[in-house]
Amino acid sequence: MLTALPLFSSFQSPPAAPPPPVSQTPPSTSPVGSGTTGAIAGGVAAGAALLFAAPAIALAMWRRKKPQDHFFDVPAEVHLGQLKRFSLRELQVATDNFSNRNILGRGGFGKVYKGRLADGSLVAVKRLKEEHTQGEELQFQTEVEMISMAVHRNLLRLRGFCMAPTERILVYPYMANGSVASCLRERSETQPPLDWPIRKQIALGSARGLAYLHDHCDPKIIHRDVQTANILLDEEFEAVVGGFGLAKLMDYKDTHVITAVRGTIGHIAPEYLSTGKSSEKTDVFGYGVMLSELITGQRAFDLARLANDDDVMLLDWLKRFLRRKKLETLVDADLQGNYIDEEVEQLIQVALLCTQGTAMERPKMSEVVRMLEGDGLAGRWEEWQKSFSAKNSTIPTTKNSTIPTTKIMIG
Repeated sequence: MLTALPLFSSFQSPPAAPPPPVSQTPPSTSPVGSGTTGAIAGGVAAGAALLFAAPAIALAMWRRKKPQDHFFDVPAEVHLGQLKRFSLRELQVATDNFSNRNILGRGGFGKVYKGRLADGSLVAVKRLKEEHTQGEELQFQTEVEMISMAVHRNLLRLRGFCMAPTERILVYPYMANGSVASCLRERSETQPPLDWPIRKQIALGSARGLAYLHDHCDPKIIHRDVQTANILLDEEFEAVVGGFGLAKLMDYKDTHVITAVRGTIGHIAPEYLSTGKSSEKTDVFGYGVMLSELITGQRAFDLARLANDDDVMLLDWLKRFLRRKKLETLVDADLQGNYIDEEVEQLIQVALLCTQGTAMERPKMSEVVRMLEGDGLAGRWEEWQKSFSAKNSTIPTTKNSTIPTTKIMIG
């Protein structure tokens, strides 16, 4: 456990003034002379005491005026393990003094910079805003705690942190291929689009990471901000779930936690938005929206779609097009037709199952993993289709028939 340093250092007071020498002259019998002598002696003693005390008083006043270093305590329950505590100077050097040229991304709590440590390794340095509000301090504590206790190949590993008087910084391994969001919509002209096999790999990897948070952490962790910007990609395009700033711990005996609603428009589950109640099914909803973006290449919330009289919410847009048009209209144009129709249809099935309006109807993330691995999708989809068809027309596919209920195999 890290301990806070004392705000004030102790100091030794100067030695007391020596007592005045005892006079050898017999005391005077005159009352006036005695009072005068006592007054003079008292004045001399007071002046000497003040003279010797003045440096101590001045030192104390100077220390009170000097800005103090206020250190932030990591809570006792945080399991820091092998995390490295970086000095601010190390990270300033690594990021070229937090140069704008090294900015990888911006978020609600600050900026993320690319850095190179003294040993040559690349890192992503997440620097919280300088104005440390209570929410930002809580977010810092949350990320340190969550990431240090959850270890899985599909979860972002925290490498270290920095806590300085005016800084709160988290250090992660550098993700060579950025985020799913950047690969879908912010890639350079020289960067190829995500191909279909990689998109399937991302779908399965991110599902496994979330399932680990829900089923293998004690207490379980609710991410609460599952979106394409928080699904990172390593050098092998393996999905790594990050962005734990809004995460919450939840005891296994609890069905939900109630908090202020926070998140990203288009990714927030309806029950969380209306009541503030979040659970693992909140993450399932966010995953379904992320999967829809992965298939279509579009944003979860996009006002630009209004220009074509389309729905601003991707889920509404997706369901509308499924009812009225062919499958190829929905799939990301960057794929240029290089995908397998049946696999696309099956991923759409999973996305729609995950984004059902009622939390209880959504599958658990462990069930989603099994569906992606080829087990259980057919039955769940058949149930959903019966419920959906009762209120809507059947959903067409590229073959102008209802979406088949075959198993999906993604490995």
